[in-house]
Amino acid sequence: MSALNLSRCAELLSEWYATHYRKLPWRENVDPYRVWISEIMLQQTRIEAVIPYYHRFMQVCPDVFRLADISEEQLLKLWEGLGYYSRALNLQKAARVIVDQYGGVLPADYELLLTLPGVGEYTAGAIASIAYNIPVPAVDGNVMRVLARLTGDDTDVLSSGAKKHFGDIVQKMLPLEHAGRFNQALMELGETVCLPKASPNCTDCPWKDQCVARANGAVASLPIRTKTKPRRIEERIVAVVCVLGEPARVLLHKRPSEGLLANLWELPNALISEETRLLPLELRNTCRFINKLPSAKHIFSHIEWHMIGRLYQMPHIALPDGYKAVTLAELQQSFALPGAFRTYAALLPQLLQKEDI
Repeated sequence: MSALNLSRCAELLSEWYATHYRKLPWRENVDPYRVWISEIMLQQTRIEAVIPYYHRFMQVCPDVFRLADISEEQLLKLWEGLGYYSRALNLQKAARVIVDQYGGVLPADYELLLTLPGVGEYTAGAIASIAYNIPVPAVDGNVMRVLARLTGDDTDVLSSGAKKHFGDIVQKMLPLEHAGRFNQALMELGETVCLPKASPNCTDCPWKDQCVARANGAVASLPIRTKTKPRRIEERIVAVVCVLGEPARVLLHKRPSEGLLANLWELPNALISEETRLLPLELRNTCRFINKLPSAKHIFSHIEWHMIGRLYQMPHIALPDGYKAVTLAELQQSFALPGAFRTYAALLPQLLQKEDI
């Protein structure tokens, strides 16, 4: 790394970004609120997938005051399909803090940004630098990959000190007058040119003549990542319970306020080994098994659900707390059913319209 001229690398990157940056909606108006929303949406989500959600979100919640006031169910429905719903819940928690403590304006202070729910070091750095031009790094996986290759650095990017290590490198390169623009350029390079694994477009890279990894034939082997633990597999049973009536309804269950898919409405489900917990006793006694449904799989960060589906029918009765029977129209308009149940949600129009299931 000592042979690298980091200042020259910074200049080359800035020149490249001036002609290669993508015109993205959150770059059209660099408002702190818009930057914040885009950065939260972009966590573990592709830009192409985020853009339509971003436009829709801004139509419904154009400012932090509207975000603070919107109902939780409206918010989750607005987020439906983006996944990682805790991001949306933390957005609203943070919005209420911003309204109550900062007069509706995100603080122009990196340390204060870090205190907001759902805002970590990367997001705080992105907001501070892009919206307020505060010279702090914004280091995510893309940035670490780019810098590991540029410098030939074999630091394990999954280690506890990796972000600080690469953040120190960014800090040495960061132009004080254009901190936000530089951070965006680093991200852009990682998202469009210096791609993961063995597929980077080295010939299009502004650092092709400076890159240590390219010179050493080590692009494919960097960055270093320790092997992650295999995902835990959970075998689950999912109940699609059609509640008789005119119109027919489907039974939903609200998940706990903490943990995986917190506060979301779901199709009742349980571990196969704990099938008696699939439904409360008062509902089990009224349900009639109808048929098997297709199996499905859903992958979370650390868990895989391997699901088998079962179709049930029950009369319209009073439901215990945490359960609700909704029509198909209500489900589509007001409830954010997690993507884990996509296979079964797709069957609902057909199942609920049958006169005799």
